[in-house]
Amino acid sequence: MAEGDLQGLAIKVNGLRKAYGRTQVLRGLDLEVPWGKVMTILGPNGSGKTTLIKTLAALIRPDDGTIQVAGADIRRRGNRARRIIGLVTHDALLYDELTGYENLKFYARMFRLESVERHIESVADRMGMTARLHQRVGTLSHGMKKRFSIARALLHDPLILIMDEPESGLDQDALALLEDVILDKTDPYRTVLMTTHNLDRGIALSDRMAIISRGVISYEGAADSVSAEDLKKRYFEYAGVSAGDTQ
Repeated sequence: MAEGDLQGLAIKVNGLRKAYGRTQVLRGLDLEVPWGKVMTILGPNGSGKTTLIKTLAALIRPDDGTIQVAGADIRRRGNRARRIIGLVTHDALLYDELTGYENLKFYARMFRLESVERHIESVADRMGMTARLHQRVGTLSHGMKKRFSIARALLHDPLILIMDEPESGLDQDALALLEDVILDKTDPYRTVLMTTHNLDRGIALSDRMAIISRGVISYEGAADSVSAEDLKKRYFEYAGVSAGDTQ
């Protein structure tokens, strides 16, 4: 990627709108994510978190508004955006009939990676699943599938990680591995945008926190400028529901 592409914002969203039938999910959402930062988005079910993630990853098209990833409009240059994004969603995006190794090899070829074996060995080791590489994905537990999903997202060493509740289904060992991935500052431009229901973990891992409610970003601020208790109050104020179950 050219140095000029890294001078602005990693992600910039303006006036994003998306409806499913008559149900308005995103209602003119604005968001900016600087390079090298970890931003966590909180929000109740139905607030638009997953729809936002899918539009940022160019999996679905918005009805209106603009999304720029590394300065490129994803409507016109979606393939370019996908090459620098690593995506973790509720759907593991894996083929159950293939082994974990075969899945990773398939995605490595999609990204036209060289030294495929080295890339696969690296991400498998990083997520602690080398022993499961040759097991068919359909036979794996939900937590192990999630590990493979994260490994798939890391396979091409993306500059931007976009993750929708990545901790879901992970055991404590896997959570520790995930935290290492999120906090990895080997590349100063590595940027993470994730959603979570765990308020404390979001504060601990993030540079910035945001709350999405009724299809817009209702609150945004530095993670180190707000306590968990204050953030719970803001969550209730903007989302209209208790954040007590996010613990």
